[in-house]
Amino acid sequence: MRRDSFNSGISRRTLIKAAGASAVVAAAGLPGRLLAADPIKVAAIFTVPVEQQWVSRIHKAANAAKERGDIEYVYSENTANNDYERVMREYCEAGNKLILGEVFGVEDAARAVAKDYPDVAFLMGSSFKPDDAVPNFAVFDNYIQDASYLSGLVAGAMTKSKNIGMVGGYPIPEVNRLMNAFMAGVKETAPDTKFQVAFIGSWFDPPKAKETAFAQIDGGADLLYAERFGVSDAAKERNVLAIGNVIDTQADYPNTVVASALWHFEPTLDKAIAEVKAGTFKAADYGVYSFMKHGGCSLAPLGTFENKVPEEIRARIAEKEKAIKDGSFVVEINDAEPKSS
Repeated sequence: MRRDSFNSGISRRTLIKAAGASAVVAAAGLPGRLLAADPIKVAAIFTVPVEQQWVSRIHKAANAAKERGDIEYVYSENTANNDYERVMREYCEAGNKLILGEVFGVEDAARAVAKDYPDVAFLMGSSFKPDDAVPNFAVFDNYIQDASYLSGLVAGAMTKSKNIGMVGGYPIPEVNRLMNAFMAGVKETAPDTKFQVAFIGSWFDPPKAKETAFAQIDGGADLLYAERFGVSDAAKERNVLAIGNVIDTQADYPNTVVASALWHFEPTLDKAIAEVKAGTFKAADYGVYSFMKHGGCSLAPLGTFENKVPEEIRARIAEKEKAIKDGSFVVEINDAEPKSS
């Protein structure tokens, strides 16, 4: 199902004319300056449903900005890669000043569109770095390795079999770095833990993720790293524990999900909105705004497991979180594909 109800508001030409000559950064060919009080038109293009973990955080932040009056917001979900370029162009023609999305499978096409619309800002989830040749195309990613590491400390304390199953979507940097950070945390509290690592080749296939998790439980895992939807369902059915990723699902699995590494997209989006309004948006890597020190990630409250996680582990988590925030401890960013052990 696609949602692409384009607003029929004022045209780009009218907007520029109304804002005046000072509203355009003509020399740089970058998005023009808007009046600070004016909401900007923002569109997002997603290749999966907005319920999917990663995309849901972008959608949540955009809706929060909309509720504040900072932006107008429309979006498309379940957009196929071979249709992505067309939808991008439609949103640009509709007068949107900031386009959000994830272009992991359509990098070249997305950057080509950005070149054709130099007065539109693009903030896209990407495995690649910004390119000065496309000055209006910025990239981001969920660098939540800080929170993933902390969730690993919890997991190492909670596994009894010292056998943990991990189910991911694809072995790409965005997934690998979180798994590696999680495994590093586990090894601090349970250094003899073994890992079963599997990738399902999809961003949204809960049944396949569930079946993969069942196989890992059959292989001795008593705790699962739920990078994909479906894993926590398997854990619940087999009465083992799970660690969540990106969103907090403990309310749905109160006796299963011990902890979750949360991604907060708000710092990333708010920075982009401010840059667009100031007329200073440029090709940049927004990944840093997902770091814990910028408020881009956190460990979810332990909730129903607050008194089940050992006190010394909770104290260590608090100590490490403080060190991460003040910069005295840095979680390694390891994009290498994790392997079973």
